[in-house]
Amino acid sequence: MPLFGLVRTVLGYILLDRAGLTGLQDRLNGEVAWGPPDCLARVGPKRAVAVQQAEADLRRLALVRAVPWLLARMLRHALPRETAYLNVGHSNLTRRVLQSVPQGRISVMIHDVIPLEYPQFQRPGTVKAFEEKLRLVRTHADLIIYNSADTRRRAEAHMSIWGQVPNGIVAHLGSEICTPDPEFRTPQEPYFVSVGTIEPRKNHAFLLDLWEEMGSNAPLLLICGRRGWNNDAVFARLNRLGSEARVVEVTDLSDAELASVVRDAQGLLFPSVAEGYGLPAVESLALGTPVLCNNLDTFHEILGENAVFASVTNRILWISTIEAWAKRSRKEGNQTDFNPPKWQDHFNNVLSLT
Repeated sequence: MPLFGLVRTVLGYILLDRAGLTGLQDRLNGEVAWGPPDCLARVGPKRAVAVQQAEADLRRLALVRAVPWLLARMLRHALPRETAYLNVGHSNLTRRVLQSVPQGRISVMIHDVIPLEYPQFQRPGTVKAFEEKLRLVRTHADLIIYNSADTRRRAEAHMSIWGQVPNGIVAHLGSEICTPDPEFRTPQEPYFVSVGTIEPRKNHAFLLDLWEEMGSNAPLLLICGRRGWNNDAVFARLNRLGSEARVVEVTDLSDAELASVVRDAQGLLFPSVAEGYGLPAVESLALGTPVLCNNLDTFHEILGENAVFASVTNRILWISTIEAWAKRSRKEGNQTDFNPPKWQDHFNNVLSLT
């Protein structure tokens, strides 16, 4: 069956066939080295060398490419009629792309509607752009794939205000659990871990408040993730941490190193205010590490009875749970029977309808 991939670059659009997609996959997996930037890589806004290399290789792998205003003609000539278009991210959900796809089934995955529900957590200008994307999806998509029933309920509530809602299915995301690095040394004392970008909705401020309340007798907390946006107050608190602090900010871990950190922790702490799915909690349970998380509907849906749910308004419950878990041996605490969702089940569900 013919397979194609559409990529947007600073200069326009690139269409890859199956061979081109295989070449891209080989580069992403590190099996083939990225080539040098070409002359076109220096056109337009300045970009990192890695981005220039990637765009240059995409041009070398391209079946055909076009400037933005000729996208529809390119796709009309290059693709078979009735080509099915599948978009599993929130990128390229533009009027140009959705109207340029040849007359075939359009399926789009929606991961969350957090920008509409929590605009105070978003970067400037992103809320209106996200709403426009969701409006276009409602207008053009034949099928919407949701990562959780909670995401579906929330998204359809917004779209129903604008008109008829497309058909939808729920397909939980699969999990590929990284093997921990056997050479990586994790702290020998009991510790907890938080995983995710340090942005407001992840609620790191709540964890810092808890650790200040517990004081010098608090267990060690490792905050693993890059700094995000709109979070200057939290960044300032992290900057003030001294060498004796019971909170440590950890960055630039490999996937295997992060898996080691999560596996050996007393528990994963996940106080997010909003999530579409909650992959860190899924991966933590799959590694055998207990999860203490906010009392969100999506967490109940994805994690079932395998996590401890506590509202972030209940600081006493959070602290008592953390203190109790800190006293357990790792062997005692790191025992779960959680069976994470499988990618095969995800694709069986999606491909049966797309």
